[in-house]
Amino acid sequence: MSDKDRVYIFDTTLRDGEQVPGCQLNTVEKIQVAKALEELGVDVIEAGFPISSPGDFNSVVEISKAVTWPRICALTRAVEKDIDVAAEALRFAKSKRIHTGIGTSDQHIRYKFNSNREEILERAVKAVRYARKYVDDVEFYAEDAGRTDNEYLARIVEAVIKAGATVVNIPDTTGYCLPEEYGAKIRYLVENVDGIDDVIISTHCHNDLGMATANTMAGLINGARQCEVTINGVGERAGNTALEEIAMILRCHKSIGLQTNINTRKIYPISRTVSSLMNMPVQANKAVVGRNAFAHSSGIHQDGVLKDMSTYEIMNPADIGLDGNSIVLTARSGRAALRSRLEALGVKPEDAALDQLYKAFLKLADQKKEVNDDDLLVLAGAERSENHHIKLDFLQVTSGVGVKPIASIGVDIAGEKFESAAVGNGPVDAAINALKNIVHRKMTLKEFTIQNITKGSNDVGKVHMQVEHEGKVYYGFGANTDIVVASLEAYIDCINKF
Repeated sequence: MSDKDRVYIFDTTLRDGEQVPGCQLNTVEKIQVAKALEELGVDVIEAGFPISSPGDFNSVVEISKAVTWPRICALTRAVEKDIDVAAEALRFAKSKRIHTGIGTSDQHIRYKFNSNREEILERAVKAVRYARKYVDDVEFYAEDAGRTDNEYLARIVEAVIKAGATVVNIPDTTGYCLPEEYGAKIRYLVENVDGIDDVIISTHCHNDLGMATANTMAGLINGARQCEVTINGVGERAGNTALEEIAMILRCHKSIGLQTNINTRKIYPISRTVSSLMNMPVQANKAVVGRNAFAHSSGIHQDGVLKDMSTYEIMNPADIGLDGNSIVLTARSGRAALRSRLEALGVKPEDAALDQLYKAFLKLADQKKEVNDDDLLVLAGAERSENHHIKLDFLQVTSGVGVKPIASIGVDIAGEKFESAAVGNGPVDAAINALKNIVHRKMTLKEFTIQNITKGSNDVGKVHMQVEHEGKVYYGFGANTDIVVASLEAYIDCINKF
């Protein structure tokens, strides 16, 4: 493909996506995602915001070591110290980029910076020049470009290009723009900025009004050649443009004449990997990767698909990595079938880990008639928690009409056994009260969400919790066919994090 037709995929799952509350990943998990992104064929991986925390700094360092082909990018503000730290974090990257910038809308200039347009322009130029001392590839972001006056935006873009920017990012930070408006903004820059032909214009669209993908496509059609995306569309607030949607739009609409380097058959496995690691379920009707994306319940639709798939499917499931004939997993399934399905979902366990997963799988399979993909990802997530400081040994609950709920629990804390019992206004409350009798910390439950995976009384329930401790909020996750057990495990998961 020619440079004119090439769309560069800039993935920010590990930076913008990971900023979502409850979706934080540790360094090992980030490396797992980064390697999967490399296999997927992304061009740039935004590995983090190094100055924000020691953990983010270390993740950028380790991802730089682990990944070979994609360019590794680190985010900064238009602050010299940020840029210094980013450059240090990128020291092992084979190919590196510093992504620096500043807010350019009047709202940001006036209320965020208490500044003026000329001062912001000077800070932008200064940051780009400073970053160029460290790397040859500098991307500049004009934060809230979606609400920035086009004439002023063009002045800033032209100035940073002269200062050495190689990529200019035009974010619709608040997801405010209409597709026609955003496309016109990109076209205005193409037509009015000196030197724009020497750089790559990038899109970075948020989904606050559900238009992130449409805005990104409008940007590409009007001259942008890089799009900033995340797996499953995860990201701040309502999320970012979904990588899988852009990749498949360009694959399905070849008349647009744009191509990516994405191996679309890797889309479904990485979608499930990210969903599992971030404990963030993919909505059933999510485009491309949702559980119902290739499901047909209407008789008319079923009849049409049976006659010819193209009647109601514009994509072949195999093109995103979905098996045409999936193996049904039951209590009679063996390790080979389990490993095969896990690997199709992007989980590649070592032999010892597979043995533990298989034991858990058999227990679940005895409780359910059929174990589905989401069940397997829950099991894989639970296996990663085996080294937690606090583990639940047993839970017994008595509740019912006219009976005060009471719970008895046993936990293992660093090898030492503890037991307690307590009453509550419900079985979950009683179980948590019993746990509080053992773990003497001041904790406040801030959020409690229960979600089923499929349907039926034998389904696995997934529980997400937020617990506040000493002014900080911690996020926990649990899953079990017994919702009380899942709730207590989620609470324990929160405690294990502080």
